[in-house]
Amino acid sequence: MGLYDRDYTQADFETRHSRFGRMPQMRFGSSHLTPVVKWLLIINVAVFLLTLMVVQIANFFYTWFSVYPLTVGMSLQLWRVITYQFLHDVSGFGHIFVNMLALFFFGPMLERFWGSRKFLIFYLVCGATGGVLYPVLANIGWLDKAPLVGASGSVLGILAAGAILFPNLKVYVWGIFPVKLMVLAIIFAGISIITLLRPDQFANAGGQAAHLGGMAAGAVYVLSQSWRNKFKFKVRAGTWEKQMAAQRNLQAEVDRILEKVHNSGIQSLNYKEKKILREATKTEQMRNQF
Repeated sequence: MGLYDRDYTQADFETRHSRFGRMPQMRFGSSHLTPVVKWLLIINVAVFLLTLMVVQIANFFYTWFSVYPLTVGMSLQLWRVITYQFLHDVSGFGHIFVNMLALFFFGPMLERFWGSRKFLIFYLVCGATGGVLYPVLANIGWLDKAPLVGASGSVLGILAAGAILFPNLKVYVWGIFPVKLMVLAIIFAGISIITLLRPDQFANAGGQAAHLGGMAAGAVYVLSQSWRNKFKFKVRAGTWEKQMAAQRNLQAEVDRILEKVHNSGIQSLNYKEKKILREATKTEQMRNQF
């Protein structure tokens, strides 16, 4: 289950500069929803209503599309780690309401920042990571074996990514209490870790495994992008420094050759020196053309 029994957020946002670039402008109203977030909301709500109203469909969906430790871990029915994200607990409305509310507020922020395709892949991968972590822990005996459904692994992956990208973004919990997005992410991660350390004393430990898996995937993805960009910058910087050093060395050699010509005449140059001088002359002529 996901973000279970948590009254969560009404969010209000302030524009900030991300550590990875300028944060997209937050808007609410008819223009707030982005394409992927809109369709994720529609699909999740439609599936929920269908399973709520038709028992036979609910039984079929939960049998074949939720995550069961044995089926995922042993039978390799890997589609479940994707499909379980679109199922929710039909015993009440809290489960889907909280997940969809969080997706509504936080999803468009990342979709605008990354683009729709990248955001969708990110969303599904975060959910799938949570859907893998839970059966792994269940199959080794750490957690009880029970079906897992819900989008909270995906949603908390969004929260973790948003917290790293925009750590100072303020979220108003219940519309009253301002909390920085990074602080909110740390709170949810802490709850998941504490629950998993003592699964016998807390409810919904399986759901917390999905939460933590989704958050870990979200954080790793964003941080890996940052590290990759830094590595590319260092490589480019190193290449530029080498090019500048080579240019300085070439200029010094050209100066030496010209000094030799001045002192001893052109006939004093060997083949290699003449070649360097010709190439330097051509380079200078090309620069002058531009």
